[in-house]
Amino acid sequence: MTQDFYCDEVLSGKTKVVIVMETDTVLAYHHTRPYYEHHIVVIPKIHIQSLISEEEENNDELLLEIMRVIKKISAGLVEQTGAAKIVTNLGRYQDSKHQHWHVVSGDRIMND
Repeated sequence: MTQDFYCDEVLSGKTKVVIVMETDTVLAYHHTRPYYEHHIVVIPKIHIQSLISEEEENNDELLLEIMRVIKKISAGLVEQTGAAKIVTNLGRYQDSKHQHWHVVSGDRIMND
């Protein structure tokens, strides 16, 4: 995997995705290789390394917009399936060095 799958593939348009929700600063789409029956990825549209990285653009306004999108998507999944889980990874757990959030529901369909 590249250091930044999201900038290199998704945001560049090289990898086509099915968009769930989009704002000026945030993109949410169906995971290209889902691990769960319902698996949505939420990313900022600019490069931010992680939730805790120190880029100037990694500010409260961006985090609030990400959380607004996650909240709407999660509410829809809870209404549809009865449950949802929200996960982000940091440090060594990050397979791609771009802030990303997983909103998932249903049975696990793929192992790591």
